[in-house]
Amino acid sequence: MPGSASQAQSQSPPRHQSPDCTARADRDYRKLMRAFPTGVTVVTAIDADGTPRGSTCSSLTSVTLTPPTLLVSLDTTSPTLQALMARGNFAVNLLHARGRGAAEVFATRTADRFAHVSWCSSQSSNLPRLVDDAFAVAECQVAGTLAVGDHTIVLGEVTDVAHTPEVPLLYGFGQYSAWSAPNPQPEERTQQ
Repeated sequence: MPGSASQAQSQSPPRHQSPDCTARADRDYRKLMRAFPTGVTVVTAIDADGTPRGSTCSSLTSVTLTPPTLLVSLDTTSPTLQALMARGNFAVNLLHARGRGAAEVFATRTADRFAHVSWCSSQSSNLPRLVDDAFAVAECQVAGTLAVGDHTIVLGEVTDVAHTPEVPLLYGFGQYSAWSAPNPQPEERTQQ
């Protein structure tokens, strides 16, 4: 495919760095990303056997409003990624400040993570929603993927959203924190 990411990489001259330089670059990159606080989500899906899968994810980005599309980045070996690829849909649960426990559970390799949280299946897509830990949920259809290193970027076209005003959970500098701005207020509707 012309202009694809893999083609661009294959045409680039090989970079040769010493192991010390590579280790320093890796360390500097980790410091950079740790210094950038982000919201915390749990990406959920149902696998081919009907088992709920989920993984903590702080790599969430809005891509476009039309059609409403977001992206998440998941470990390529993740059972959550395998489940959403098999079924073609997933949910992004945005955690509120009291959702730290869920963030920690879904960041582990615990076999049955859902046994440690309250959840229900959504009515529209039967996707797992974290009822006690998420203040918002976006249900998505997989619109595309791109493998990059040890992670896969997943584009999701948003098909349904549920939201309540809550203070979001953040992660930065290796620790969880709550958003310190004033509490969010329900959106005011304007008359047209």
